Amino acid sequence: MKVDFHTHTADDPLDSIPYSAAQLVDRAAALGYGALAITLHERQLDVSPLASYAADRGVVLIPGIEQTIEGKHVLLVNFRRGAERVNTFADLARLKASEPGLVIAPHAFYPASTCLRGLLDRHADLIDAVECNAMFTASLDFNARAAAWARAHGKPLVGNGDVHRLRQLGTTWSEVDAPPDADAICAAVKAGRVRVHATPLAWREAAGIMVDLLAWRTTAGRRIETMTASGSTNISLPQSA
Repeated sequence: MKVDFHTHTADDPLDSIPYSAAQLVDRAAALGYGALAITLHERQLDVSPLASYAADRGVVLIPGIEQTIEGKHVLLVNFRRGAERVNTFADLARLKASEPGLVIAPHAFYPASTCLRGLLDRHADLIDAVECNAMFTASLDFNARAAAWARAHGKPLVGNGDVHRLRQLGTTWSEVDAPPDADAICAAVKAGRVRVHATPLAWREAAGIMVDLLAWRTTAGRRIETMTASGSTNISLPQSA
């Protein structure tokens, strides 16, 4: 089964995403995906209203969230309740003890302050899988350290698009040996029945995606400056990752 465990939609409360969850499902179905986890920043989307729409197109929707835990991004996939309230790694340990969800370290060694990097060693027992992120080229690949860490710690590697634009879907993904069921898919990953398919981006393609994302952030920043000048407060620019 072709799966992506790291996607965003227009429902994201932090990032500006130019497509709906239904449009994401349509694109995934066209590319032969069998399952998707929708992982908004700091919010777990209720995927049940869209489940039958996705099922009609051969796609299993998996609940998830890209949660900030002690300043670092972590993917919490297929937890039924409580994922939005995880703020510390102690909270995460309690969540894992209460529910059989899947914890993935996204873009673990990328050069951003929200990436786990050295904290992976400290919290290795809480991590079920490590992400191979689609944003890489043949000559610049921050996933190499993630793959090495996963091998050294006996953790599976999963391929994810970290999709913020639909054109990001389909270059890096996970092949999971499981039936079309969210619980079974996550259990298969934990058992190591997953294989990464990853195609490096051409520099021009990678640059185009980054320019698109950064252009939005620049526009958003200008809007924030205008709102601040007019008297609005407590406004912060969201971080894309």
